[in-house]
Amino acid sequence: MMEALTETYGNPSGAHRLAREANRRVDAARASLAESFGITPGNIVFTSGGTEADSMAIHGSLRRLADRGTPGVAVCSAVEHHAVLEPVEFTGGRVVAVDANGVLDLDHLGVVLAELNEKQVPVAVVSIMAANNETGVIQPVIEASRIVRELAPDALIHSDAVQFSAWRDTSDIAAAVDLMSVSAHKIGGPKGIGFLAVGTGVTLPAIQMGGGQERGRRGGTHNVPGIVAMAAAAQVMVAERSETVERVENLRDRLINDVLAGAAGAFVTGAGADRLPNIAHFCLPGIESEPLLFMLEKNDVMASAASSCSSGAQQVSHVLAAMGITGSDAPGALRLSLGRDSTKDDVDAAARSVVEVVDRIRSRG
Repeated sequence: MMEALTETYGNPSGAHRLAREANRRVDAARASLAESFGITPGNIVFTSGGTEADSMAIHGSLRRLADRGTPGVAVCSAVEHHAVLEPVEFTGGRVVAVDANGVLDLDHLGVVLAELNEKQVPVAVVSIMAANNETGVIQPVIEASRIVRELAPDALIHSDAVQFSAWRDTSDIAAAVDLMSVSAHKIGGPKGIGFLAVGTGVTLPAIQMGGGQERGRRGGTHNVPGIVAMAAAAQVMVAERSETVERVENLRDRLINDVLAGAAGAFVTGAGADRLPNIAHFCLPGIESEPLLFMLEKNDVMASAASSCSSGAQQVSHVLAAMGITGSDAPGALRLSLGRDSTKDDVDAAARSVVEVVDRIRSRG
């Protein structure tokens, strides 16, 4: 990234030597990313991150149908990231239920699509995330895609693989869907860069126009340092993924066991489902997240209650609500995320701090 910042500062859309070199590096990064994610280089549309990629998928799919004179609706699961859920709800789309573990209800997906068929409402896109960003619960994207292909064959299928991609191979998901979102900062790259993989033969209108970059699919000067850094991070991720997943999963389980043993009433959300190895998401009955997070930060434990992208007031997560977690359980949500550099000392210190803070809050109550 530093090399690109200092030596390759030309605009890749230009014609002079510095521009050609920048364009060469973007093309090389595109090819490298395609290999890392099991897709075709020409299918990659670079974006400013996962949120823009999600927005492009939902709004682009809706415009795709509208431009053909047959306005349709978007469909997504109830536990999607706000970058998907809000555009779907804003445009009058439909939301599909999940079970108590936060896993997509495939039967309800079929019911929703059948109802739309009966009402002769075209489905523009169905979006099912690969893994939830709060709980780490892995979703049945491939099974869902089969249902969509059967009941809404003209719909595009999108998967937000932002949280998933660092920990699992995306090749099977990429093959099953038409659109897939990825963000660099989840795989060890910089913030502010990502891409939407657009399947071969899929035409998606540009949401961000001007300049004609990315084959006219997304206007704007390329973020060359971010793009090359994302490709480099992806290479490291793939090379180390197997070892990293095993080590981090063991650390996460250690963290979970210590918190459950020390914090009375605590439980893991989505415990009955397949989950990513790096997320430990708890509910702590009778605890409010705001003082919990404040006191943990004093102990140098940087935690979240819901999505890290949420700002402002701590409010009950829509993911927990969709899972049926309500009452005194929901306000005490705690998400602890591990990374490739996390250590045994890190998780032991975090677990001790959580137990200590929970005890202090309860003793004051």
